[in-house]
Amino acid sequence: MLAGAAPMADNTIRRLLELTQMTNAELRAVWGALFGKQPPQHMSKSLMLPILSYGIQVQAYGGLSASASRRLRQIAHALEADPDTPLSLAPRVKPGTRLLREWRGETHTVTVEDDGYEYKGACYSSLSEIARLITGTRWSGPLFFGLKIKENNVNKAERTP
Repeated sequence: MLAGAAPMADNTIRRLLELTQMTNAELRAVWGALFGKQPPQHMSKSLMLPILSYGIQVQAYGGLSASASRRLRQIAHALEADPDTPLSLAPRVKPGTRLLREWRGETHTVTVEDDGYEYKGACYSSLSEIARLITGTRWSGPLFFGLKIKENNVNKAERTP
């Protein structure tokens, strides 16, 4: 752990715990100090708490990376243009990325190439081919390598038009 990291973590945890004991007026004061403006007039404590908690953690540990912020802006623009746009939850994988998967006690390494995937010195056009080689059964390659989550495990928020 970095020198000074534990006291900062302790202080952040203390601040987060204190939020839960504060009145709405005290939370509004924290909001003003943290964000430089007052929250909407009728914002409830239950809505202020997670926003303030996130703000305190950003202040202590930093915010989103530039790439994460850029991706969120892309998603927002896509949804503004077409609210029914299907969104991919899978991360984008760049050439040179190494994917690791442990299967039955053995670690398997796949390198993402410009035009496919390299596994044990051979090139493959899909991760599913590699997953099938490793497991002996049909698998979704992105699912096997953790690039995709099962759809039934995703809480789908109902969108209003």
